[in-house]
Parts: sequence; structure tokens; C-alpha cells
Amino acid sequence: MKLSELPVGKEAVITKVGGKDEFRLRLLDMGLLPRTKVIIVKTAPMGDPIELKVRGYALTLRKEDVSEIEVEVQ
Repeated sequence: MKLSELPVGKEAVITKVGGKDEFRLRLLDMGLLPRTKVIIVKTAPMGDPIELKVRGYALTLRKEDVSEIEVEVQ
């Protein structure tokens, strides 16, 4: 399942981080690594951007960006 499809309040574990070279490295640098727990905290009224909680901090990303991340629901 894509991270962008995860419902608000649901916890999942990242299984794969996709994207092209520099973009993928940027996501990895932000702590979005495989086997990391992530929770969707909230979404903007129009569904974009999405606020995530990862490694104890809040991270807000565009829906297009989080669609590159695959997760497994716990």
C-alpha cells in the first residue's frame, strides 16, 4: 500500500522508498527509511499536504511525494 493511501491515525511500517535519485535520497535523509514506523497525523482540507509523525517528529509532505513510499499496515 502507498503511504498516501493510509488513513489518518493509522500506523504503518515503511517497506520501500521509491523515487528518482536525488528525490529518494532527500526522503531517506528526512528519516523515511525502510522498517521505520510512520503515522498519518492529519491532512489538509483538500487532502494535500499530509502531516506524518516519524521518529518522534512531525513532517509535512505533498501527497505526490508520499505516494513514492510503500508501507505495510501494523
